[in-house]
Amino acid sequence: MNPRANIRDVAKLAGVAVKTVSRVLNDHPYVSAATKAKVDAAMSELGFSPSIAARILAGTKSGQIALIYDNHSPYYMHQIMQGCWDRCHQEGMRLIAQPVDVADPDVGEQVRGMVRQTHVDGAILSSPVTDCVPVLNALEALNIPFVRISPGTNHALTSSVFMDDMQAADDMTTKLINIGHRRIGFIKGHPNHKASTERQAGYERALGRVGISVDTALIAEGRFDFESGVAATEQFLSLKQPPTAIFASNDDMASGVLAVAHRRGIQIPEQLSVAGFDDTTLARVVWPPLTTVRQPVRDLASTAADLLFGEGGIEHRRLPHELISRESVAPPYFPSPKKSKKS
Repeated sequence: MNPRANIRDVAKLAGVAVKTVSRVLNDHPYVSAATKAKVDAAMSELGFSPSIAARILAGTKSGQIALIYDNHSPYYMHQIMQGCWDRCHQEGMRLIAQPVDVADPDVGEQVRGMVRQTHVDGAILSSPVTDCVPVLNALEALNIPFVRISPGTNHALTSSVFMDDMQAADDMTTKLINIGHRRIGFIKGHPNHKASTERQAGYERALGRVGISVDTALIAEGRFDFESGVAATEQFLSLKQPPTAIFASNDDMASGVLAVAHRRGIQIPEQLSVAGFDDTTLARVVWPPLTTVRQPVRDLASTAADLLFGEGGIEHRRLPHELISRESVAPPYFPSPKKSKKS
């Protein structure tokens, strides 16, 4: 299997012209069954999947790409869209942003209808759509090339781009541990996102490495939105021993932590440290600015488009993360016990 195989490699292995491979990809009626079988066998042997480049050669280019997404963070999606648009603009392609609900039983049919109406040349899937089986099946059935951002399952299916969410969460938790925090609250991400599981695993791995037991009371449900960050923080602060730091799985939820702290008169970071994930614009405009994991969101999107515009074949690219230190994190503060007055 050659992860960088292109349409010319397929033609050479099958012993046919590039134009013939293009006709097979386009279901041209004037291709014999024997020739089609040879081309299909060559594509299978090389691990080749049709790409935008292949469609251009086949003469079926519409000049449109679809970004299919289901994400509750407007800051995250703005960067995803901008990254896709930047790369599409370079190629002279139009970007269509199509929101869906992965929980809708008809989501596959909705995507199938969108593709048929718009005649897009390919698609980029953002999490959690990236692991939505009905959508994947619909695109495969339509023979539409697509690339996935941060898939959690079936990695061999398509090209993808991702970062190491587990290691990133491990790094942030370790940072908090290294400055003295031992009771660290963790707000999980949306259950539909594979990254949510990976980030929780990284948090737990970092605790375990230094012998800190995982306390389920310090793990709260989240949905990657401000409201769930607020609810989780209220839950943590009602504990007899509240955490000295809270690590939220994205910046939107971390902003919810800050809001509750401000309302309760809790000083950040003197009395409570707060860390987020993503490093969206929000992380820089809240007060205090958030210490967070910089996920290269815009680069993930532009790289996904770059893979889509390639010449076919399965390719996976991992991009690096970075810890960004700002004013929302400090060593824990433990007030000294009051001394009793001498009689």
